[in-house]
Amino acid sequence: MSKPRVTNKFPAGVWSAAPTPFTSKMEVDAGSVRRMVEHHIRLGIKGLFLGGTNGEGPWITESQRRTLVRAVTRATRKRMLLAVQVTDNSAARIVDNIEMAAEDGADIAVIAPPYFPPQKTPDVLLNLYLGAIDRSCLPIGIYDRVMAGGGLVPDVVMKAVLAKKKVIMLKDSSANMDRMQRAVEAKRRRPALKLLNGWEFNCLPYLKAGYDGLLVGGGVFNGYLAGQIVAAAAAGQWERAERLQLKMNRMMYSVYGGKKIACWLSGEKYLLMRMGIIRTWKNHPEYPLKPACRRAIERVLRCDAQWLFPPKG
Repeated sequence: MSKPRVTNKFPAGVWSAAPTPFTSKMEVDAGSVRRMVEHHIRLGIKGLFLGGTNGEGPWITESQRRTLVRAVTRATRKRMLLAVQVTDNSAARIVDNIEMAAEDGADIAVIAPPYFPPQKTPDVLLNLYLGAIDRSCLPIGIYDRVMAGGGLVPDVVMKAVLAKKKVIMLKDSSANMDRMQRAVEAKRRRPALKLLNGWEFNCLPYLKAGYDGLLVGGGVFNGYLAGQIVAAAAAGQWERAERLQLKMNRMMYSVYGGKKIACWLSGEKYLLMRMGIIRTWKNHPEYPLKPACRRAIERVLRCDAQWLFPPKG
């Protein structure tokens, strides 16, 4: 087993659920990875979450995930923390994934609900989570989202999981206000637990409740704007924070293909192509790039350059 690592200083603020850049042959593009990392740093991003939903983690191969983590590790040069999704269908497989992530340079291993749980009963899910957490050589992040087939991990399971000392981070994409309050209660019991909101269309209630920051799927293009929301909230400037949230929402809907999110990954990657960061908009789920999406993205490039390319330094 790899030597355990300890993350003593977890930076609050904005984290990015980074996309995975591909070549035309759907291999990880190392050159684009380097440019993507540098752009994240320019935006003020505090940490990267690799292999999440926005990073196409459920689709990429094990080899591609390892190539991605190694490439990002080389590019960051310890300037940002790296969290890597290790979700799987059994504790044993999760532990294997954690070992590989640690070897490749990850600082935090992130566990979401299993893709195909053998059962969704609380006991089965709790055993899966705790079996992986207790044997992990890395600190753990929990990705709280709807399970495959619907529904959230039961509250009783999440309460026990968030009580574990090795769990240092929660990415809350539940979009559930009751869940938000329970997460805040968990943080009161264990202040070392860092809470990051993953519902980027509705950041303010989470920041008001005491969340430490945001972990957003569009961070590679909206990260600077998201950081301004966090700063406004910290200063108690809630009207400004609300205006910035509306601006970020309009930008995201333009990039993602409207409220139906018709061009989600294709739109985000096409924007990054036009920004000179990556080379293709290819994506495993095969989201299309409709003409209306292209036009909307061109408007974003014209009208929102100050957010996409903030001043350096």
